[in-house]
Amino acid sequence: MKLQLLIVCVFKYLVQTNQQDGEKQLTTEGVTLDVSYWNSIYNSSYYEDEPSAPCSVTPPGFNSLGLMITFMVVFVLSLLGNSVVVYVVCSMKKGRASTDIYLMHLAMADLLFCLTLPFWAVNAHFGWIFGNFLCKLLSGFQEASVYSGVFLLVCISVDRHFAIVRATRVLTSHHLLVKVVCGMVWLVAGVLCLPVAIQRESLHAEDLGQTICYENLTGESSDHWRVGLRVMRHILGFFLPLVVMAVCYGWILVTLFNARNRQKQKVIRVIMAVVSAFVLCWLPYNITVLIDTLIRGGTLPMETCETRYTVEMVLNVTQVLAFMHCAVNPVLYAFIGEKFRNQLLLALYKHGIISKKLLVAHRKGSVNSAGSIKSRITSASM
Repeated sequence: MKLQLLIVCVFKYLVQTNQQDGEKQLTTEGVTLDVSYWNSIYNSSYYEDEPSAPCSVTPPGFNSLGLMITFMVVFVLSLLGNSVVVYVVCSMKKGRASTDIYLMHLAMADLLFCLTLPFWAVNAHFGWIFGNFLCKLLSGFQEASVYSGVFLLVCISVDRHFAIVRATRVLTSHHLLVKVVCGMVWLVAGVLCLPVAIQRESLHAEDLGQTICYENLTGESSDHWRVGLRVMRHILGFFLPLVVMAVCYGWILVTLFNARNRQKQKVIRVIMAVVSAFVLCWLPYNITVLIDTLIRGGTLPMETCETRYTVEMVLNVTQVLAFMHCAVNPVLYAFIGEKFRNQLLLALYKHGIISKKLLVAHRKGSVNSAGSIKSRITSASM
């Protein structure tokens, strides 16, 4: 009997010792155990009493005031530049080419985009204070303007390809066809923006302590919907248009290199600037959003909070860079072109802003520097 009591006591002691050792392994400083990480994987609530330190919603060092000011600067520059483009093209009573019509619609798309920037600027610093209706409406406008702007850039590249490489002006000079194409661009962009406009809602985020305009996707397929929308945006809104632009402008460059013309170097520089601006403004943002999508979908592991902070900061920087493209477009597609500058100076002269002497001097300089095949290159592509 004493032996049995001794065995029971020893067994009880060993069990208590193992339990204490197990508890020490969970709380020892030498072992790092992120309970919230494992809970998120297994969808369980083990160790609920164990305190966890989740990542901060806002990255450390994030300056929302600076982001708001940057958005406002881009808004002012884009508003001024694109308004001038629309005014000048509309004032062209004669000699309006197909490229001019595309440029006017492109400027209208950029104007629609930049008109949403003040709201997003306020949202970056104060949160969304404009209600649910404007959240849906402005999100749809922004999405439609991005799609229409990119599609119109593709139309301009195809138009210049026909005018320079094919040396045909039958299709490119048909204004009715160009207007139909522009109408189709706006229609497709309007359809593609519907999912975003429908799913965006004004929600109160307790972690941020403010209201946000966010895609309210619920249910088991919410992640698939979000990933699907982003993939569609990447393909239709950037990569596919980039391929078409690269093919068209590449073909144009080959044609210009084989042409004997003094102004071909200028045209080549403008074309390279157009493609480079599109890539530099939108490629970093698309790559960062793609990485963020893979992280949210669980394809790329997010091991530390620093990784999350880095992605968020890069997203903010590349987003500003992408938004700046609407202010760069008027400079690349309009103000560099000789035809546009002449029309702008003529409009300024009619309103008494500049003198006739300055207008005549500029026109003399333009005539003296004209090339031999100006009708094929400068009027069609500039």
